[in-house]
Amino acid sequence: EEEEEEEEGSVVTSGPVVALLIGMAGSGKSTLFHRIHYAAWESGKRCYFINLDPAALEVPIEPHMDIRDTVDYKGVMREYSLGPNGAIVTSLNLYATQFNDVMNILDERAKEFDYVIIDTPGQIEAFTWSASGQLIAESLASTFATTVVYVVDTPRSKSPATFMSNMVYACSILHKFRLPLVAAFNKSDIASPQPCFDWMTDFEAFHTALDEDLVSESYVTSLHRSMSLVLDEFYRVLDRLAVSAASGQGIDDLWRKLDASRALYDATYGKEIRRRRRAYRKQHANDVARNFAKLKLDLPSDHRADASGGDDDDDGSRARDAPPQPVGGRPDAVRRNHPGDLQSAGPSDLDTDLHTQQDEPDEPASPTAMTPSATITRGAAPRVHRAAAAPSSKQ
Repeated sequence: EEEEEEEEGSVVTSGPVVALLIGMAGSGKSTLFHRIHYAAWESGKRCYFINLDPAALEVPIEPHMDIRDTVDYKGVMREYSLGPNGAIVTSLNLYATQFNDVMNILDERAKEFDYVIIDTPGQIEAFTWSASGQLIAESLASTFATTVVYVVDTPRSKSPATFMSNMVYACSILHKFRLPLVAAFNKSDIASPQPCFDWMTDFEAFHTALDEDLVSESYVTSLHRSMSLVLDEFYRVLDRLAVSAASGQGIDDLWRKLDASRALYDATYGKEIRRRRRAYRKQHANDVARNFAKLKLDLPSDHRADASGGDDDDDGSRARDAPPQPVGGRPDAVRRNHPGDLQSAGPSDLDTDLHTQQDEPDEPASPTAMTPSATITRGAAPRVHRAAAAPSSKQ
C-alpha cells in the first residue's frame, strides 16, 4: 500500500538523464555529439557517451561504449550480402540481442554519471523505424528518464516545405516513442532559426512564406497550409532551442532542457510505466489467488474419492499388502532382492544360491554401453558470430 501511495504521488526518477540524438543525415548529430563531450569536460559535468552508429568510419571522441567494438559492419555486409542501410539495420538487430549487457553496465554505474548521451545512425529510419531501435529506446526509457533530441538542419529548413517535412518527422517520432522531445536547430551560426520559431507560433507567417516560396497555387501548398494548422497543438508542447555544434552556442540551454525533461518524463512516460507495473502486480496477485482457490476446491474432492473408494481400491490395497508371487514357475525359488523370502527359504536353498553367486563370472560391460552416443558431442562450444558478442565498455 505504501508503494502504491508513493507511485500515485509525485515520483522523481533517479539515475542519469538519457539523451538520444536523432536527426536526418547531415544534420550534424555526430558533430553535436563531439561538442557535448567537449562542453561536459569543460564544465565538469559527468556524462557517459555511447556510439550506436556501426557505419561511422571515425568517431570524433572515444566513447565509453561503441557498437563498432561489438559488430563488424563490413563483415555483416559480406556475410549477409546486404547493402549499406540493410547492414546498419542488421548490425543494430545483432547489438539489440545483447543490449541487456549494456543496461547492466548502465545500472551498475548509474550513480557515477548525470547524463547518458547516445549518438544514433545517420540514416534516421534505421533507428526510428526498426524493431531494434524501438527495443533500445524502450529498454532505456523503462529504467532511466529518457529524452529524444531531434537535431534539425537549420539552413535547409529555411524552405517552408523542408521545414514542414522536418516537423512532421519530429511529430511522428514523438508519437512513436512517446518520450519527451527537444528540437535542437543546429548550425545556428550559419543561419538563424528565428523564422522557423515564428512559423511555429504564427501559422499566418508560415502561410505568407508559402506564398513567397511558390508562385502558383498547387496541391502541395494547400496540404502544407492544412498541416500547419494540424501541427499547431504539437508546436505548443514542443521544446526548441538554437544550437551550434561548431561554435558551442546554445549548449548551456541544452543542459537546462535535459534537466527539465526529467519532470516531463515522470509526468508522462514514467507515470505510464508505473501504472503498467501496478496493473501487472495486481493481475499477478489475482492469478495467484484464483489458482489457490481452485487448488483448495480440488483437494477435498480428491480426499472424498479416496475415502469412498470402491472394490477396486480395496483390491488394490490388498494387492499391495500381499507378499510377492514366485517367479520362474519355482515355488521355492529364492529372490535375492526381497529380504522377506529369506525367512521361508530352507538351508539347502540358501546354500545353492550362494554357490551360484560365487561360480557365476561377472559379464564384461558392453563396449556400446560404455561409449556415449555418437550424436552427442560433449564439451563442444556453440558457434557464435562475431557480430553477436557482448558489448564492451572502454572505461
